[in-house]
Amino acid sequence: MEYVDGFSAAVPNKNKEQYIRHAKEAAVVFKEHGAIRLVECWGDDVPDGDKTSFPLAVQCKEDETVVFSWIVWPSKAVRNTGMKKVMEDPRMSSENNPMPFDSARLIYGGFQVIVSE
Repeated sequence: MEYVDGFSAAVPNKNKEQYIRHAKEAAVVFKEHGAIRLVECWGDDVPDGDKTSFPLAVQCKEDETVVFSWIVWPSKAVRNTGMKKVMEDPRMSSENNPMPFDSARLIYGGFQVIVSE
């Protein structure tokens, strides 16, 4: 059964093109290490909320946009092995591919697929 890693972050609007380059470079590495697909989405209709919302979750500032991303893996086992290799890959180091956002406000998690239509 497929396994999905999901992510959301607040990216400074001025860094949009840098973020896209970062994501494309990372996608190559993730796919080399077993990922099936990597999807990056730039917020377009992401409402603020009083109790819960994407902007609240990532502490989005006025000059930032929420991104929502996911990586699809063939299985959790492939993900565990692949993610370890991705984190050790020198192309993913902060020197070679710096994150164009505050990674302290990144939220992420791994998810078992329970419905896929």
